Amino acid sequence: MSSDDERSDEPGAGAPEQLALIREAVRRADVPRAKPRTWRGAALAEELPVARVLVNKGALHLDQYFDYAVPQELDADARPGVRVRVRFGAGGRQVRGGRREGGGLIDGFLIERRATSDYQGALAALAYVVSPEPVLGPELLELSRAVADRYAGSLADVLQLAVPPRNGRAEGKPSPEPLPPPPTPEPGTWVRYAQGPGYLRALAEGGAPRAVWTALPGPHWPEEIARAMAATLASGRGALVVVPDGRSAGRVDAALTALLGEGRHALLTADSGPEKRYRQWLAVRRGSVRAVVGTRAAMFAPVADLGLVALWDDGDSSHSDDNAPFPHVREVLELRAAHGRCAFLLGGTSCTVEAAQLVESGWALPLRAEREQLRIAAPLVRTVGDGELARDGAARSARLPSLAWQTVRDGLRSGPVLVQVPRRGYAPRLACERCREPARCRHCAGPLQAPDQQDLDCAWCGRAETAWSCAACGGVRLRAQIVGARRTAEELGRAFPAVPVRTSGRDHVLDSVPDQPALVVSTPGAEPVAEGGYAAALLLDGWAMVGRPDLRAGEEALRRWTAAAALVRGQPEGGTVVIVAEPTLRPVQALVRWDPVGHARRELAERAELGFPPVSRMASVTGPPEAVAAYLAGAELPPEAEVLGPVPVAGAAPGQPRRQGDAPPGETWERALVRVPPGRGAALAAALKTAQAARTARGTGDPVRIRIDPPDIG
Repeated sequence: MSSDDERSDEPGAGAPEQLALIREAVRRADVPRAKPRTWRGAALAEELPVARVLVNKGALHLDQYFDYAVPQELDADARPGVRVRVRFGAGGRQVRGGRREGGGLIDGFLIERRATSDYQGALAALAYVVSPEPVLGPELLELSRAVADRYAGSLADVLQLAVPPRNGRAEGKPSPEPLPPPPTPEPGTWVRYAQGPGYLRALAEGGAPRAVWTALPGPHWPEEIARAMAATLASGRGALVVVPDGRSAGRVDAALTALLGEGRHALLTADSGPEKRYRQWLAVRRGSVRAVVGTRAAMFAPVADLGLVALWDDGDSSHSDDNAPFPHVREVLELRAAHGRCAFLLGGTSCTVEAAQLVESGWALPLRAEREQLRIAAPLVRTVGDGELARDGAARSARLPSLAWQTVRDGLRSGPVLVQVPRRGYAPRLACERCREPARCRHCAGPLQAPDQQDLDCAWCGRAETAWSCAACGGVRLRAQIVGARRTAEELGRAFPAVPVRTSGRDHVLDSVPDQPALVVSTPGAEPVAEGGYAAALLLDGWAMVGRPDLRAGEEALRRWTAAAALVRGQPEGGTVVIVAEPTLRPVQALVRWDPVGHARRELAERAELGFPPVSRMASVTGPPEAVAAYLAGAELPPEAEVLGPVPVAGAAPGQPRRQGDAPPGETWERALVRVPPGRGAALAAALKTAQAARTARGTGDPVRIRIDPPDIG
């Protein structure tokens, strides 16, 4: 705006008299012309001349509002919720003409207009209003504040995630007129669930039911989500669905379009591009569209009169944001459901421990199908354990058991066959050689590790273990499974030379494959959808997934397996899944019975006994050793808090890119875990936030990284 003002003073070519007239008008004005950016000498707005602004500074000690004067020329555009530019950091000594001046220009949001200010000194003036478009409403502001407090972060950091960057071209285009509510949809495949039609009926009648939905295997879940959204729209309310990736978003988008037609929902994904995404977001903000399908950032979508928030596959790591303050979609949608009193739907083919806790606490009700429906939809699951592998000559020579080869051969007669291979780099957890019970620390129940392949110590508290014995069977020998099947695709190609082999992984992810005989080798999470379903699936190296040194290893392995097996045809159609893993393992048994809910319940009971999340609340403090020690010493933690560690954390491997939170090359960082009992999570977050704010205000010492409820705690 200031640059436009300066250009307006420049005379046109060959028109010196125009400049003279402008200067004469300025001299005759009763009020001196204000200088751009400072507005020195400018008249203030007659009503509500003070603007309360949140500046775009993520530092915790600046997590507050600042008052600015509103010049009269900006009075009309300076409305709550608009983006503004202000001067910040000048101090209180640079005051001229009753206005504070100096400091650098910084972005911010205008929160409210006030008649007076609590600040007794001179106020700086708003530099200018970036756009008169109000993008930050009261509901979004309240939600962002709740998220910042829960995760010990700043409101500015949350708004960086909640409000997309401005695009002037998209902002200048009007949004379409809203369409009338659609008719109530038929239940469709929701009739397979005993409570399914009733849940849709409650949504259509304006109710707010909360459910944890264990979806049946097969291709119907996108359409079922679309029908839940359509039922909510029929009640005159809005709906929001968050899925883990663009492929899933595309499937729900297609299902919703087929059910309701174009123009009733917005698709918010990173693949849309900044202009299209912002245009869609504005349509939601303006009330033109009342349904949203999107990936992680869509959890903050400003849907008007929100009636339903839904989340698919909450165990996927992409639902946890990698930017401060690291919110998780599930927790954010829980806050939206509680604050907005709207319906909640948490769905997936598997079940996380957090989902089981929602049902156990009574906050949500289970939404599952009867066993008869499950037997029709689920494939047959067969296992191959270590004993069978040892007796199988073909398995010893080819690294695949005979049962797997036979299943692949039979499946290729009627369609494609999926082969799931664990990613490289999975480091196995130590376990009892006799009964495979994970080896845990006697002090804090953290996982044991052997960094130097000799001495045992705890990955959480760092204590050495010199006389370990298995608490389950008394065994004293440990094992760690060798991971990887590097040449799987090549070996399968040689074994079946007339069959095409397709791969799907990090570098190239396939969306779908045709219903023709083919071998599809995929890493977990990258499995393409087969038209008509896969004839069979082979899940290799189960120990590589169950044996990871992580609290969620069993839960994550089962989630990956069920996601792949759900793409296979049902048992009545001949669908078969073979998993190469020890049959006695709890996740393997859960897959064979197709009972992810039972597995989650047992995990929840075990974590409650040991004091693990989500029953307890936990935070990680990571940074240089001296900084971590100083931070913990200065933090006024709740009396019930227990500090585990610190222990060294591994940085990026040589030649690998450094991830956020990794130690710089050549440095050794440490991590401490702080654990509190149920009901004390808010006190822990407040204490950590206060300590971090005091540390950043002083500007002394190396920074530390705080993360509430870290998804990976070892």
